[in-house]
Amino acid sequence: MSTSILDAGRLSTRVDALKQRIADHVTFTLARDRARATDRDVYFGTAFAVRDRLAEKWAATQARYHRQDAKRVYYLSLEFLIGRTLGNALINLGLDDATAEALEELGYDLEELETLEPDAGLGNGGLGRLAACYLDSMATLGIPAYGYGIRYEHGIFRQDVVDGRQVERPDNWLRDENPWEIARPDRTYRVKFYGRVNARVEGARVHYEWVDSSDVLAMAYDVPVPGYCNNTVNTLRLWGAKATEEFDLEDFIRGNYIAAVEAKANSETISKVLYPPDDTGAGKELRLKQQYFFVSATLQDIIERYLSERRTFADFTDKVQVQLNDTHPAVAIPELMRLLMDEHEMEWDAAFEIARDTFAYTNHTVLPEALETWGLDLFSRLLPRHLEIVQEIDRRFRARVREKYPTEPQREERMAILSGGTVRMANLAIVGSHHTNGVAALHTEILKKDIFHDFAEMLPDRFTSVTNGVTQRRWMLKANPGLSQLIDEAIGTGWHVELETIAALEAHAADPAFRERWRAVKARNKQRLAEMVTAEAGVRVDPAMLMDVHVKRMHEYKRQLLNALRVIDRYLELRDQASPDGVPRAVLFGGKAAPTYWTAKLIIELINGVAGVVNADEKVSRLLKVAFIRDYRVSIAERIFPGSDLSEQISTAGFEASGTGNMKFALNGALTIGTLDGANVEIADFVGAENIFIFGLTADEVDRRRHEGYNPRAEYERSPRLKRVVDFVASGMLSPDQPGRFRPLIEGLLHHDPFFVLADFDAYLAAQAEVDRVYGDPEAWTQSAILNVARSGFFSSDRSVREYAERIWNIPVPTRD
Repeated sequence: MSTSILDAGRLSTRVDALKQRIADHVTFTLARDRARATDRDVYFGTAFAVRDRLAEKWAATQARYHRQDAKRVYYLSLEFLIGRTLGNALINLGLDDATAEALEELGYDLEELETLEPDAGLGNGGLGRLAACYLDSMATLGIPAYGYGIRYEHGIFRQDVVDGRQVERPDNWLRDENPWEIARPDRTYRVKFYGRVNARVEGARVHYEWVDSSDVLAMAYDVPVPGYCNNTVNTLRLWGAKATEEFDLEDFIRGNYIAAVEAKANSETISKVLYPPDDTGAGKELRLKQQYFFVSATLQDIIERYLSERRTFADFTDKVQVQLNDTHPAVAIPELMRLLMDEHEMEWDAAFEIARDTFAYTNHTVLPEALETWGLDLFSRLLPRHLEIVQEIDRRFRARVREKYPTEPQREERMAILSGGTVRMANLAIVGSHHTNGVAALHTEILKKDIFHDFAEMLPDRFTSVTNGVTQRRWMLKANPGLSQLIDEAIGTGWHVELETIAALEAHAADPAFRERWRAVKARNKQRLAEMVTAEAGVRVDPAMLMDVHVKRMHEYKRQLLNALRVIDRYLELRDQASPDGVPRAVLFGGKAAPTYWTAKLIIELINGVAGVVNADEKVSRLLKVAFIRDYRVSIAERIFPGSDLSEQISTAGFEASGTGNMKFALNGALTIGTLDGANVEIADFVGAENIFIFGLTADEVDRRRHEGYNPRAEYERSPRLKRVVDFVASGMLSPDQPGRFRPLIEGLLHHDPFFVLADFDAYLAAQAEVDRVYGDPEAWTQSAILNVARSGFFSSDRSVREYAERIWNIPVPTRD
């Protein structure tokens, strides 16, 4: 370590002050000899120095909210995919350049130190990343807000690839100290499970008491959420499970140490891992436990905060707004009613009115089978009092439906909360909240016309649309500093907080000199991406290739399989040419498959099988490379988006609720190839048909063909290129050691093909040919890339949060100083 840290004095400049604080933390917080400090020590010293600056603003922010008696928004989500914190905090504090300079003077590189921080294992996919973007935007807009979730000790898993197969490794992201969290043992709440309910009659009132329960303690851990250069620091509060007793003393005295600590270990399992597999009874039970655990602790915390400022619940809904991020927190509705009725002696009607006016619900799926349900046996055993409350909500709502539609018993059953031995959480969320929103225009229309048609017809005022967005601070300023600087020089910095103003960039799209500078920035980003692909996938990629990228959660409807078949087609075309020629492409995949989602895992094997064949063929590999990037995560995504040329958004139309990866790619200047699905519809509207590659069946066409009787084998027989590709996979050439490995995929396509892979194949090839044509004209491609960025202003999470505030939360957005 440089001795300059030893000599750092308390000087007046920002850089010198940072050097001093880093040095102080190395000595006084970590108790290290400064001259022998490790890289880890300097990372932690830097993190603590940054946290010091956050802490003062954090305390001042909470004091301000209290002083203003502000209405607070509470965002409940089972996932918060926040990635790494250091770099994002520095951007939002305006300290990134000063900190980089301070560390450089001390002999360290900020970017290298950032890699020592693990990605927080608090989420898995788009749901959690959206929640993280919204926290950033709420803080940047100055909205009094808390995020609430679970402090998972392990993320879903670290993904490795062994012999082409996904292998799950433990993601113990908290094995080292987390400098960004502050434990709050004074914010600990008791959460009950199991037991039974005693009903006691006193006069005209029945009192309910939940007894003989098995209890767990929820302890708060707070993470700061800084707004962008505005002195606001909001809070992400995460709950860790703690046993009510350290161990059973009687068992310990009797010498049975294992039994003594067993209950403690079982209690704390609740916050051990993100999304335990739900294909077993124990897994299902743990998931429901997690959901109730965090909403119960959260609502107890919200009520305690509220009652610290007033004595009655008269203006609870004027001061408290809770947003349910999907159905995972929907059990909060009966939990709030339980707390109001059983703990605070409120009557049913008043409690239900407060609950309904407190909660709003965001739906994130158009797949009916993905709508969460719980078996009555499990629900009643785990949460006996809540089942009673849900039964009464269901009874009263059924009566309302019968009154309005007396001749339609089928409608009543479709809208019921309890039906077929299950608790339908989406129906509960709609009935128990004042607004339900979809996350893209198409998604919301599908909800209203199909999935929740009955509800939308009966309760039309409760449905609205808020298209998702992403924060430009993380996905431009942090991830793509080169492009951000170029844009700043061209149009100023206003887009950092008002992304709509990036439209001014459009005036530069026709400027050849500006386009040349743009390509220079992209070339540097592609070089970084190529280096990352080598490091993460072991595949050497020429950065001059068209970077064709498909990264997202592995699922059949997202159609990574369609992309893999297209790559095989391209390979066969090149292989069979005497002198192969064309636009050189690197096709990059990334994403995790759920551990028990065997088809998705087999698709990963297929992709790696294709990569093995393509990359080993010297005749072809100059023009085509394929790589699967393992363990896709936020810090990897920050490298991928800036270096990408083409964004693959090819889900079956009508299946993707929104997507946010499509927005991040477009914001970083990648052109989209995709179907008219989710937010692709709105992206196409904004960027213009000439700056996007749209193909395939529409949602209405998919629906119509499904009902008319889709025959995938007819598609196979009709298309010679498709037949050649399918036959090539079936031949076993991609897995000579196990020729039948991929036959289940082929059989599934030829006999079922529920996601219309074969139906869209030829249209996809035609769209890819158009990509080649446009990419062959660098000036035209660059102009389209610039226009994609210039016309992406709508897709900021700041806009999304403003719409929530205005349409749903009824809360003012403060004017920015």
